[in-house]
Amino acid sequence: MASSSAPVHPARYLSVFLVLLIGVYLLVFLTGDKRAAPKLGIDLQGGTRVTLTARTPDGSRPSREALAQAQQIIGARVNGLGVSGSEVVVDGDNLIITVPGNDGNEARNLGQTARLYIRPVLNSMPAQSAEPKPPAHQPAPGQPAPGQPAPAEPGPAEPGPSGQPAPGRKDLAERIADEKKWRQSTRQGIQFLALQFQATRCDKEDILAGNDDPTQPLITCSTDHKVAYLLGPSIISGDQIQDATSSQNQRGIGYVVDLQFKSAAANTWADFTAAHIGTQTAFTLDSQVVSAPMIQEAIPGGRTQISGGDPPFTAATAKQLANVLKYGSLPLSFESSEAQTVSATLGLTSLRAGLIAGAIGLVLVLLYSLLYYRVLGLLTALSLAASGAMVFAILVILGRQINYTLDLAGIAGLIIGIGTTADSFVVFFERIKDEIREGRSFRSAVPRGWTRARKTIVSGNAVTFLAAAVLYALAIGQVKGFAFTLGLTTILDLVVVFLVTWPLVYLASKSPTLAKPAYNGLGAIQQVARERRGSSQVTTGRG
Repeated sequence: MASSSAPVHPARYLSVFLVLLIGVYLLVFLTGDKRAAPKLGIDLQGGTRVTLTARTPDGSRPSREALAQAQQIIGARVNGLGVSGSEVVVDGDNLIITVPGNDGNEARNLGQTARLYIRPVLNSMPAQSAEPKPPAHQPAPGQPAPGQPAPAEPGPAEPGPSGQPAPGRKDLAERIADEKKWRQSTRQGIQFLALQFQATRCDKEDILAGNDDPTQPLITCSTDHKVAYLLGPSIISGDQIQDATSSQNQRGIGYVVDLQFKSAAANTWADFTAAHIGTQTAFTLDSQVVSAPMIQEAIPGGRTQISGGDPPFTAATAKQLANVLKYGSLPLSFESSEAQTVSATLGLTSLRAGLIAGAIGLVLVLLYSLLYYRVLGLLTALSLAASGAMVFAILVILGRQINYTLDLAGIAGLIIGIGTTADSFVVFFERIKDEIREGRSFRSAVPRGWTRARKTIVSGNAVTFLAAAVLYALAIGQVKGFAFTLGLTTILDLVVVFLVTWPLVYLASKSPTLAKPAYNGLGAIQQVARERRGSSQVTTGRG
């Protein structure tokens, strides 16, 4: 630690902070949508609520354990995207996802089953516009023709204690079973006809989505609806993925999803690619082909990439796919049955009222600082303004980069964090007073007071940040937003105190005008110091 006599260069500290401030505001105004406004949470701006209805291959009701696991995985996906203020709750056989903003597709994508399989491509053909007849194999008596919905059978409206499926579930289960009969057949004649038939349905909803049997062949389409494929049994499944990230394509066009396999799958992938050079391999997600690249060479090391179709992945879609693959597939398939707009629980009027109340409190604090510390109180105001400007810009950037949304709990964390910043000023100023009481001038008291104060400031902020980090790790829901903003403002408190407050006070101590008691409010303390010195001299003279 530097002594109080070490040379100080306040202009350097202030310049560093100014460069940081300009840098973050350049990011605010030159990137993204260029709007200087943070994203607001559900309680402040409203959001979108999507109801996802669970479906099972056999038409039975989903178990409580499966729904709870799906809720946990979707919650992890939400946290992985950095979406604050979102909710995932179980309601009967449904999952209800609420996210900030008006984009319902974001909530629907979070509910994607995300069952990934890697399958060899056996045959393919372009999608067709004309619709021929279904494959001409005869169904069993009483069974529907392939690709046609099965008639609903009479039954109770709700499943009884035995867990038998209701009519709607039974109808869906029969349709899925019928799709499997011809789209996952092992008979070559049926496969040839089924591939032609599937090529006419690539733009239709896929009843089989997420319910295909990975041990059997599969006839399906690409996600861009342009190609129909006949695929072999799966060689690697999504549960063998160790990590998934997104990055820009090396050619600079679009984005890709980078996969890292676990050790067993890494060996399987290396052996398979070595034995199938020059052939296509399909990556299927929920029974549709996301990518079908040609194997150019053996790929050891357990790494590979998924590239998008036409159009290619964007930064957002690649990140979204990597996120759902990273946290695993859902134990159930879901279909979106309802989407609705959720109004703000507080609204902009309440937000405005809260900000006005906070501004009044801040003004009162500043008035007290000006009356008590005079010029030092003015420096407090400048430091708080610098801190607020930095916090605002960072919140805007975080909203763009990680979808962070500011809710009421986050605002509470900001206010408490700003209070912590004010505490740091008080600690510094009181240490200056202590030095003056010991007989030092304002000019010499400032560097010595800073040397004593910074230990306390760093220790206090470290404790606050540690508490915020623990709270963020253990909390759920809106409490995470509170902990996040509290930790953020705690870090920025140290930045502002070291790069702004300390240099400004040091410059003030060098000014003959500001060193006068009438300007710095230290006259009473200096009078006490003089009286102590006088009393000490009298005592020494008598001795």
